[in-house]
Amino acid sequence: MIQRKTARTDGYDAVQIGFRQTKAGKVGKPMLGHFQKAGKGAFSALQEIRIEAAEPLDIGAEIKVDIFKEGDVVDVMGHRQGAGFSGVIKRWNFKGGRATHGSMFHRAPGRSARRRTPRASSEHEDGGPVRERAGHDPQPARRRVEPEKNLLLVRGAVPGAKNSLVFVRRAVKKLA
Repeated sequence: MIQRKTARTDGYDAVQIGFRQTKAGKVGKPMLGHFQKAGKGAFSALQEIRIEAAEPLDIGAEIKVDIFKEGDVVDVMGHRQGAGFSGVIKRWNFKGGRATHGSMFHRAPGRSARRRTPRASSEHEDGGPVRERAGHDPQPARRRVEPEKNLLLVRGAVPGAKNSLVFVRRAVKKLA
């Protein structure tokens, strides 16, 4: 644990935890000073977790798998792999136009915004179907906990690329 935030000083109760220890030279000087307060070295990733005010956690303490009990249901959050810049046919399942008779409308989006009169300030400000970068968004996976030698065993697929970070928390919804 890198930092403890309290309602008195920050307005809410939370802890800041670090992942993936790294060399001190690979971290900027402001972050290095932040890590030195905890006395655990430098980390390449930080995550803030809201907690109850009564939970006893000290700065520099390690958080292990034993915070979960066997049989607990958890959410494993990861960022799914990106799919690069994608057009509307791949990203939004548009049909596309005809491929014959000199048509110049094959994989183009066509008109997908509203008409002129009831319109927003930007035609696509509501996250509508446009060509853009696909993937790399947070994706949850629901799993059960089986701790053994400080390992978290997860059955099934976990979102994200190999060796990417995942965030494990108590399940928000019950497993069906």
